[in-house]
Amino acid sequence: MPRPEAVTFKQLRALQAIAEHGSITAAAEAIRLTPPAVHAQLRQLESSFNARLVERGGQGVVRLTMQGEAVLVGARTIDTALQSCADHVRALNEGMEGMVTLGVVSTGKYFAPRLVAELQHAFPTVDVLLRVGNRDTIVNALQSASVDLAIMGRPPRVPEVQATVLGPHPHVLIAPPDHPLTGQGVLPPEAILAQTFLAREEGSGTRILMDRFIERLASGSPARVMELETNETIKQAVMAGLGIAFISRHTVTDELRLGRLVELRADTLPLVRQWFLVHRSETPLSSAARRVHAHIVDQRGAFLPR
Repeated sequence: MPRPEAVTFKQLRALQAIAEHGSITAAAEAIRLTPPAVHAQLRQLESSFNARLVERGGQGVVRLTMQGEAVLVGARTIDTALQSCADHVRALNEGMEGMVTLGVVSTGKYFAPRLVAELQHAFPTVDVLLRVGNRDTIVNALQSASVDLAIMGRPPRVPEVQATVLGPHPHVLIAPPDHPLTGQGVLPPEAILAQTFLAREEGSGTRILMDRFIERLASGSPARVMELETNETIKQAVMAGLGIAFISRHTVTDELRLGRLVELRADTLPLVRQWFLVHRSETPLSSAARRVHAHIVDQRGAFLPR
């Protein structure tokens, strides 16, 4: 009964050398063993398969039996699989293959798909997965290591991260073109505070900035705030006249250019923060993630809306 589990690479290598060189002596010289050592490897291999694998002819010539040819096919298949495995491991080590999950806060979804498409073009054998969520979602994803890299407006304190600046992130007040405050120049705080603010949920990075902006204007007086679930809903609500919004300019680039929305002027606006590319300090990046990280940083924010 054949016992393939007892076969070793040395035994298969000896059989391949015999098939290639035609004698045990030539095979031994090719693989830098003694003829007795090659003979011993061959005997063990024949024992494992319970079959004669070679036949001896005149003048020391050796040829494979049908059983030997069958084992030789298996040996060559193993060699091919191992070489493929080595090539794959080398590609992973060099960052040419792998999977990288990029987390992006909701505000970044207006440029992130284009960035991921560019990354897939630059690294066709690396799977770059995009995960979009509010700030709390992305911070939790960093905490649980379910994303490798993240793009956000303010690095978290927990988990500890390494952060690289990508480019400016301006925030503005928007209103519909026919709003009474449109074209009024720099607006006084009381005129702004008299409006209804349309805002994202608690925990959103933009909401945190908006609350701080209102607090500076109001000196503790409450403002009217209507929470909406998405930036798209906020934009539509502003255009419908339900209120004004403090929002990332990167989310309304097209609407401002087309005149569907306008910026309101106020002291300290636009409020410019920065986009950051972050990853956990205590978790080493894979080779593929390092390549993706370097590529994003090298763009110096060219993918951000203008």
